[in-house]
Amino acid sequence: MKEEIDFIIDSTKESMQAAITHLEKKLLNIRAGKASPAMLGSVMVEYYGSPTPLNQVGNVSTPDARTITIQPFDKSVIPEIEKGIQIANLGFNPMNNGESVIISVPPLTEERRKDLAKQAKAEAEDSKVGIRNDRKNANNEIKKLEKDGLSEDLAKNTEVDIQALTDTYIKKVDEMLSHKEKEIMTV
Repeated sequence: MKEEIDFIIDSTKESMQAAITHLEKKLLNIRAGKASPAMLGSVMVEYYGSPTPLNQVGNVSTPDARTITIQPFDKSVIPEIEKGIQIANLGFNPMNNGESVIISVPPLTEERRKDLAKQAKAEAEDSKVGIRNDRKNANNEIKKLEKDGLSEDLAKNTEVDIQALTDTYIKKVDEMLSHKEKEIMTV
């Protein structure tokens, strides 16, 4: 029984950590004023008939805090890169100079900052829901073990441990959110 309990706790911890990792990636895509190659992480480009991530068709770099440049490996793909950026609906207006695609990152307005903070809050809430679902799944597994002969005390103790794990990960999500909100609202 001890191995099963350890397995349930370990797999729950893994799932909760995956929710945190997912949130980190989502928060990276939410811009906070400064240009970053991660801002274009969700952009897909039609490349020889198949959707391809932008970073696989060119080098994405930030020469300064307000500019992103994409140097394509194949210059014929420049119009597709521009189209992909517009389709991604990131609020950027790409321009090209025949050699590369240049994006000027405008400074954020107060209203846009509030929208981005709301978006970050929604992502954090999704992560919390995922963590709570992991807790529910673990508790269901414990109940199954209890039916198979696990003592009631051990089951209750394990549920308390899982709740403590849940609280820890929810706190991490809250910390990440407050850090990101502060980053977004800082001019």
